[in-house]
Amino acid sequence: MGKLTACKLEPVRHFQMNAITSTTAEASGLSETEAAGRLRQYGPNALPKARPPSLGLVFLRQFLSPLIYILLAAAVVSAAVSDLKDAVFIGIVLLINGIIGTVQEYSASQAAAALRSLEQPHATVIRGGARKEIDAREIVPGDFVLLEAGSRVPADLRLVETEDLRCDESLLTGESAAVSKSIGSGDGREALRAGHAFAGTMVTRGRGRGIAAATGAETEIGRIADLLAARSISLPPLMIRMERFSRTIAYSVGAAIAALIAVGMLREMGFHDLFLMAVGLAVSAIPEGLPVAISVALAIGMRRMAKANVIVRNMPAIEALGSCTMIATDKTGTLTMNELTVIEMRLPDGTSVTFEAGYDLDACAVRSPNVEDQEARIRAAGLLRAAALPNEATLVRDGDAWTGLGDTVDIALLVAARKAGIVHEDVSAKHPLVARIPYEPDLRYAASFHHCGDRVRIFVKGAPETLIAMASRMDSAGGTVPVDRARLVAQKEELAARGLRVLAFAEGEIEIDAASAYGSQHLVNLVFLGLAGMQDPLRPEVPEAIRACQSAGVEVAMVTGDDPKTATAIAGQAGLHVTPEQVVTGELVRGAEQQGEAALDVLTRDARIYARVEPAQKLAIVLSMARNGHFVAVTGDGVNDAPALKHAHVGVAMGRKGTDVAKESADIIVTDDNFASIVSGIREGRVAYANIRKVIFMLVSTGAAEVVLFLLAIPLGLPMPLLPVQLLWLNLVTNGIQDVALAAEKAEGDELSYPPRRPREPIFDRIMLRRILLSTVVMGVGGFIVFWWLLLQGHAEHDARNLLLLLFVLFENFQTFNSRSEHRSVFRQSLFANPLLVVGVIGAQALHIGAMHVPIMSETLGLSPVSLREWAVMLAFAFALLVVMEFDKWVDRRYRLRAPSKFDGCQSRLTSVG
Repeated sequence: MGKLTACKLEPVRHFQMNAITSTTAEASGLSETEAAGRLRQYGPNALPKARPPSLGLVFLRQFLSPLIYILLAAAVVSAAVSDLKDAVFIGIVLLINGIIGTVQEYSASQAAAALRSLEQPHATVIRGGARKEIDAREIVPGDFVLLEAGSRVPADLRLVETEDLRCDESLLTGESAAVSKSIGSGDGREALRAGHAFAGTMVTRGRGRGIAAATGAETEIGRIADLLAARSISLPPLMIRMERFSRTIAYSVGAAIAALIAVGMLREMGFHDLFLMAVGLAVSAIPEGLPVAISVALAIGMRRMAKANVIVRNMPAIEALGSCTMIATDKTGTLTMNELTVIEMRLPDGTSVTFEAGYDLDACAVRSPNVEDQEARIRAAGLLRAAALPNEATLVRDGDAWTGLGDTVDIALLVAARKAGIVHEDVSAKHPLVARIPYEPDLRYAASFHHCGDRVRIFVKGAPETLIAMASRMDSAGGTVPVDRARLVAQKEELAARGLRVLAFAEGEIEIDAASAYGSQHLVNLVFLGLAGMQDPLRPEVPEAIRACQSAGVEVAMVTGDDPKTATAIAGQAGLHVTPEQVVTGELVRGAEQQGEAALDVLTRDARIYARVEPAQKLAIVLSMARNGHFVAVTGDGVNDAPALKHAHVGVAMGRKGTDVAKESADIIVTDDNFASIVSGIREGRVAYANIRKVIFMLVSTGAAEVVLFLLAIPLGLPMPLLPVQLLWLNLVTNGIQDVALAAEKAEGDELSYPPRRPREPIFDRIMLRRILLSTVVMGVGGFIVFWWLLLQGHAEHDARNLLLLLFVLFENFQTFNSRSEHRSVFRQSLFANPLLVVGVIGAQALHIGAMHVPIMSETLGLSPVSLREWAVMLAFAFALLVVMEFDKWVDRRYRLRAPSKFDGCQSRLTSVG
């Protein structure tokens, strides 16, 4: 974005909105009625989008290909030599191919656009005095918008409150350093810029509140929307690989055709016949339909993944996900349900306060704290108050139920406090907020400062290790005593060993300091109040998903900020059983990093649980896994996860709890934050790649057979086996729809029973090359033998070609069914699993039969009806292809059962992990 550095941010021009924004500066925000009116007045908060190509343009684009130019030249040559029938037929072939290609490409692009529309950003606003999450497109000028680390600024905002707020404005300015935001006086450009947050920029740290001053095209980013909307000219790696493959095929076919032309010239064949033969062979043998078929396969994969709650942002990620050998997954919300409930609080003296699970606040309000001693009740209330005050969540009554808005940890703490009769709004009113230190991963705590008479009281929550180290005293019966860190650590370990997420609380008190801002320098002489153990149930489908990964040769590593014992307990419940040596902490990772990459690679080679890991360390772990030979998919949801998501082979962001920064950095978004959905995505990725291979096998084998037919016939002095128009007809009839139908094949059911494909594994592996050779020999050599035999039996060239063309139509229809599976028998696959394929094959055969009997078509193509006996003979020869391919699959299945495979080693490695 270096070219955009000339873009001057002009917040001054937004001051024309003051008449609008001044009415909503209070915390109540706009009413829903007023917001609806402004939405009608100003329109949706969206940038102008580049118009998608029209259906007509997509149709015209089908003719922008070298093969099409060759066909057009052939039509011109045919017309020039007064062969109008061939010219007209070529024109009809071009038109029909154009229509088929248009339908396929337009449908694929529409499906992809529909899936991308599911990826709409949201924003948090205050409307009617209530905090709400809305579609970002519904924000209007005057809306009161809340910002927090990781969110994308949804509109140009005039800031009214900031807490260590910093924004990445590189999208607008090209400057990589985050810009600090503050509310201050001054008329300079920088002061005005600091007091505004601009649409499209990312909040990298802190929190803030602002009033929408401009939306949609009126924002700063709207002024350069045309530059940002420019389409990328780069192609996905898979498509680049396919283009290289197509060029290789083109060169090979070109060499074969050149040889045939040379032989034809020696035999004094006419230029017109030679030219049309070359054109026909080129069109038949070069898989020009492959790019469209691949696009269709990937689009279908995207649609199937969307049904499995996986939204694909980058199409190549479909194939990449199926190649993963390692998933580095978060714990909270991915393996667990992210439904945190405080089930126990532990006072420093060991007194336990237990709670009933759930959000049924009314039923549990009296019974929750089971503390008999009155003095202990008072201390428990102090602990719960410390849980409620440094808290930015809210509880909202929805009919008979309660729902929470905000961070799940904060919601769980508010619920626990409310069950004990401590209401957040009441204690907040009694202890007015003075300042706040937002939670940041590098701090590992959050704090709030509150007025308490003529002093300021501080309430802190955070990681037990951090607060135990910060505290100098701890709460006890009769007062405070010096902190006993060993006792507190033991209590934390005991809660963590039960799989509970543990949080610690402390408080302090200071004099009112009007001269300076309250901050971390005031966190001294803290009193440790106690611990909270929160239960986050394991998702019921996760153990089965872990087993599926192990069967598929995909290893799973848990990367979490939680305590090692908590992580190990949850991993055990999920079926990821590890040895103590396979559990490493962020501290060990940091030490290995300092020693160098080699030391870190040794650490990550066998580690499967990474606990107390800082998000910034996730990138180093992922890169180390890759150096160890893994193809890594990594999950993430926070701002600091973005580098790992960007640099992993496949970045997977969480749709519910994920920040906008994480989603923008990821290739895939899991809408339900569920680990099982990632496994479903791996399965669909393997299906998509397998379907692409099926299409390649079918197109290459049938095209190669036609080339072999001519390479045998022409040098031996036989007549041209098939006329050029017959080659074009064969290409149109057999490859017009079958390739796309194969791209839509459903899963065979064993996708997760074999190890991942190596990322650099060639498309043409040993099995595919053998089968292409076998089928090419059967079709090409078999077709040549039939043609020669027919001529020897006294059949006229016209009749021999008629029967040979029928044989090749049958060959290619049988080959379509052969292509449906690499290993499974045709007779064990349901015809109704892919209705499009059945319709395509029947339609192709019916079309050819019709051409035999319709005079204008039969005359143009040199066709005529055949007898039942001839049908039977051609069917018998065509059926030989099915027999040979079935025998090859049978041998392969027997070999796979008897011979040890690479998967055996993979499986044994997984067994050691669990």
